[in-house]
Amino acid sequence: MSDSAVGVVGDPAVGDRLREAGASVVAGTVDSVPQTERVVAVGETAVRAVAVADGDPLVVPVAAGRGVRSVARESAPAAVAGLADARVEAHPLFDIATAGSAVGTAMYDVTAVTAEAARISEYAVETATDVVGQFRADGVTLATAAGSPGYARRIGGPVLAPSGSVGVIAPIAPFQTNPDHWVVSLDGLSVSVERDEATVTLYVDGEAAGTVACHDSVTVQRTGTVRLAVVPESLSRFQ
Repeated sequence: MSDSAVGVVGDPAVGDRLREAGASVVAGTVDSVPQTERVVAVGETAVRAVAVADGDPLVVPVAAGRGVRSVARESAPAAVAGLADARVEAHPLFDIATAGSAVGTAMYDVTAVTAEAARISEYAVETATDVVGQFRADGVTLATAAGSPGYARRIGGPVLAPSGSVGVIAPIAPFQTNPDHWVVSLDGLSVSVERDEATVTLYVDGEAAGTVACHDSVTVQRTGTVRLAVVPESLSRFQ
């Protein structure tokens, strides 16, 4: 393996496996990401932590889901050994704000959903240039390509290959028999709550980020990119 050190976040056991294979390893955590040129991130939470931290490392996702073309834990040494020939896949990051206040950075998805069971609200979605739709539903998910194989897929959205800022808009349990799903640019997109019938909670990459008041908007703006390594050990996002 290369003498260049590789950071490891998310699972010390993977770091031990890399050391046994001859790699120089710098251990880190989701709160303290190593400042190395290459970082192995184990699990979805670790990938996101590395993505939003300072620096621009090449990230090797391990056991982190289809959307980021993970490698299996046992394949991590081979993946790191082959990084010199890796293809780089770029995934966008988005700043999320509500009522004009920043609430987080998304790599995977943003979800607005009614906090009470059996309650629905009404949502309006607009891109920077067009009105997408208005619908009554339990909520709505905006998923990036990295997030598209996750919750958005379970509620009927397609799985996307990375392509700029394109993402999926998927209503959650909409009050209609044949709901639309849209594939649009998420950069500049906004979602507003149009009826004051229930509390709407906002989640950014699965973490609660506050509530959305009636007639307030959630806005999405591209803020950067994370570079992910694709090697022969990387799994398909479509299988």
